[in-house]
Amino acid sequence: MQWSTRLGETVGAVVVAALLGAAALLVDRVGAVLVGGAAALLLAVAVRDLLRAPRLSADEAGVAVRTTGGTTTVPWDRLRTRVRTTRRLGVRTTTLELEDTAEDTVLLVLGRRDLGADPERVGADLLRLRPAGS
Repeated sequence: MQWSTRLGETVGAVVVAALLGAAALLVDRVGAVLVGGAAALLLAVAVRDLLRAPRLSADEAGVAVRTTGGTTTVPWDRLRTRVRTTRRLGVRTTTLELEDTAEDTVLLVLGRRDLGADPERVGADLLRLRPAGS
């Protein structure tokens, strides 16, 4: 199974970036810097989404998470998953935490945008995919 940022969100970011880029040509210099910067930022987000697809994949060997720096693979027997819901400034956020129990430095936190699906559902899917005894 694989999970990625929804293609519609990535395409939407590109479209808005193009509109902002065109608007940057029509405003004064200070506005052009601000609007052009926003366009560049949105374009960078879209490129990052495309380079990291699929963001999370799972098979019989374990899970693999694609990051900007490469792919991190964690075997099932070393994987600890947790779904965490937090509330900050009145906004409820749910994330899926993936931890490699053999290495203290590997903690991957994925949100709804990263996965293109509800993190609770992805966590349940991972539990279902996990081989018995691991």
